[in-house]
Amino acid sequence: MITLYGHPYSRAHRVMWMLKELDLPFEHVPTDFMNGATHEVEFLKLNPNGRVPVLVDDDVVLFESLAINLYLSRRYPSALSAQTIREEGETMQWSIWCITEIEKPLIVAACNRFIFPEADRDEAECQQLFERLRRPFSVIDGHLRSLSHLVGGRFTVADLNVSAVLTLVPLAGIDLSEFPNLREWLAACLERPAAADWKPIQFTVRRPPASRMLVSFI
Repeated sequence: MITLYGHPYSRAHRVMWMLKELDLPFEHVPTDFMNGATHEVEFLKLNPNGRVPVLVDDDVVLFESLAINLYLSRRYPSALSAQTIREEGETMQWSIWCITEIEKPLIVAACNRFIFPEADRDEAECQQLFERLRRPFSVIDGHLRSLSHLVGGRFTVADLNVSAVLTLVPLAGIDLSEFPNLREWLAACLERPAAADWKPIQFTVRRPPASRMLVSFI
């Protein structure tokens, strides 16, 4: 039996999407990081970091959303799974790349658009972060110039992982007209039936001190 801890408006939505793509039954425990549930003793036994999501699959307990999806792609083979060693390497490459190159600046930009209360938002900072994102956006746009998907010519866990991070792009109102291949690919990914019920973020938080600017509550 698979159990998933986390709310749809957290990074848990990435794992929900993967589970639905694989048509796997699972129990959803809507653990809410906003009310302290992730710091309760029983939850900390599953993830001592005190964050969601957490996946329990029989005796396997995992945290980190993209790692969970990579595990699921191996544990339950499908068309989303890597079919060769090369595809596996490319899948890990894109999954790690989107965390290191895109996720953090995109989160802070999104915070300045709709997560921070209006008094805490800084549009100038937001524009600076958009400039930082132009290079990785150009990388993926160029990769997709003659390809329909990131790996293997079909929708795989690589596409799911990267596009799941990029769900903040439409929410933040980021204009992708400069990157038409990225825009078309992202729209196609987010229109998949298994992704259709992902939830927009429905909360606000105060801007943290500068030392904690790269917030980790999404």
